[in-house]
Amino acid sequence: MSTLHIEIREQIATITLSNPGKLNALDVQAWQALATQFAALSADDSLRCIILRGEGGNFAAGADIGEFPALRHTTEQGIHYHTVIIANALHAILHCRHPTIAAIEGVCVGGGLELASVCDLRIAHRGSRFGIPINRLGFPLAPGEMVGLLHLVGRAVTLEILLEGRVFGAAEALQKGLLTRIVNDVAEDAWQSAQRIAQGAPLAARLNKEMVRRLSPVAAPLTESELRAAFDYFESQDHREGVRTFLARTKPAFCGK
Repeated sequence: MSTLHIEIREQIATITLSNPGKLNALDVQAWQALATQFAALSADDSLRCIILRGEGGNFAAGADIGEFPALRHTTEQGIHYHTVIIANALHAILHCRHPTIAAIEGVCVGGGLELASVCDLRIAHRGSRFGIPINRLGFPLAPGEMVGLLHLVGRAVTLEILLEGRVFGAAEALQKGLLTRIVNDVAEDAWQSAQRIAQGAPLAARLNKEMVRRLSPVAAPLTESELRAAFDYFESQDHREGVRTFLARTKPAFCGK
């Protein structure tokens, strides 16, 4: 079961993702806790910055696929899982009033990369790895989860990441525009960055964040039919095959149906 650890020191909050043995994969409880904690910390005027990190040398390996057969099996379950559970967490981070830093070590894939993409800064160890290899699971990236990545790296890189499903290193992630910088000591560099932010005027930081959001292009909301069409794959053979074989640790045989 995933847990979050919160530490507040010198006006800086550190949120640590923890799911031992699963590379900090995010179960439903973790997504919900992220939404709750970021909303609460955002409302705390004493804070100046928030660092998001993972425990044990990894950031996060994405959603906990072990939950999928029970909690994300039908189209209706899938729509709720992605448009409520995950969407609320990403929205809370993206709209947090305080600057946010993703301190990335080890694995940062799938939902982990989605989390990092909606943070303001992404500081990574040179040995960290990135990607969204969900094509091997037989499903696409949900529309609401694509927005952060698309705004960060653009159409061409987003399509490359999703179509190839390749996991790649920090140097390539930096070249693609996914990262702010690569460092040897992530914890120290993220802390120093947070301190520099904390020493600045908090109102100016909040206004800068708000103006960047306001001046960034925003696509029109999906219609109801477009949204349902984006989740039609839940009834496909390929989706069932992808989840089944991932959990069984066997190779999928996709048929395009």
